[in-house]
Amino acid sequence: MPDAPATRNHSAAAEPKLTIGVLALQGDFDAHRRRLEELGAKVVLVKKPSDLDAIDGLVIPGGESGTFLKLLGEDGFDKLRQFVRLKPTFGTCAGAILLAKEVENPRQAGLGAIDIVIRRNAYGRQIDSSIREGKLLQSNGDPPADSPIEMVFIRAPRIERVGPGVEVLATESGDPVAVRQGRAMAATFHPELSEDTRVHQAFLDLVLEAFRN
Repeated sequence: MPDAPATRNHSAAAEPKLTIGVLALQGDFDAHRRRLEELGAKVVLVKKPSDLDAIDGLVIPGGESGTFLKLLGEDGFDKLRQFVRLKPTFGTCAGAILLAKEVENPRQAGLGAIDIVIRRNAYGRQIDSSIREGKLLQSNGDPPADSPIEMVFIRAPRIERVGPGVEVLATESGDPVAVRQGRAMAATFHPELSEDTRVHQAFLDLVLEAFRN
C-alpha cells in the first residue's frame, strides 16, 4: 500500500466556517466526524430530519442501505431527498447506494442524485474486508492527480454504469469507485478508514464551492 501522502490541511471550512452534518443512524459515522474535524470543519451528527436545516453539507456513511431507509422513514427520506437536491452530499458504501439513480441486487429506492447504476454486495465475500491500492484521478493539491490512494472495501457495492454527466474521481482495477455529479459525491470504499485525507478534502472543497455560488 502507498504511504499516506502529505495532504493539505487548509480546510474548505476555514473561510467561512462551514457546518458539515454526518448522518448518525448507523455505520461508522464517528470516523467521518473525526476526519472532517481534522480538516477543520465544524461537524454535527444528524439524527433527525430537522437537523438537516442547520448544515451546509452532509456525509452519509456506510452501513446497510435498506436499514437506512427504514430508520429514515417516509418523512425523513423525503426531507433527505430535498436536501440532496439543494446542498452538497457525500455518500460512502451504503451512502453511495442511496445516492444512486438505480440500485440492483435487489432493486431499491434511492435518492437519484447521481446517474449511476450500482449493484449491492457486488463482489461477494471475496471483498468483505480488503485494502487495495486505487488511483485518484483528480486532485487540487499534493500529490498530483493520477496518484495512488489506499482504499478500504467492506462488502462493497460496484458501480455498473456511469451516466454521461457523471465525473469519475477515482478508480480501482479500472472500475469507477468514486464519482461526482453536480453537488453529489459517492465512493464505494471507506475513505474514513485510511489515513489519506484527500477524498474528504475534495468534499469540503465541493461544499465551499457551493457556498460561494
